[in-house]
Amino acid sequence: MPPIFNAIGLAAADMATTLAFYRKLGLDIPAEADKEPHAEVRMLGGLRLMWDSHESLKSIHPGWTPSRDPGGSLAFECADSAEVDAVYAEMVRAGYDGHREPWDAEWGQRYALLRDPDGNEVDLYAWLPTG
Repeated sequence: MPPIFNAIGLAAADMATTLAFYRKLGLDIPAEADKEPHAEVRMLGGLRLMWDSHESLKSIHPGWTPSRDPGGSLAFECADSAEVDAVYAEMVRAGYDGHREPWDAEWGQRYALLRDPDGNEVDLYAWLPTG
């Protein structure tokens, strides 16, 4: 049996700040996780999104240092274009980094880019009506 992909892990410089960002996007993360070296939430379909403090990662991986340019991105699907615009605006008003304002992308989605407190790209999108 091959290994089963079931989690994405991210580094968090300040767990409480990072988790506040993802709570604002609607993830149900318990408040007590703010003080832990590791936090995770199970997503629909069973995939887990996990965060580890820098200290925790250093204990697991001696010599680990935070990346200056985190790779990849996390994408959150919105119901429609208006929701992309509203969520983006709400996150920016809350003080989070609006990396690129919403636009109608050539591949048929309303798209916007945020950055979480650790510099990870977080995409918001909705499929544009066809026809």
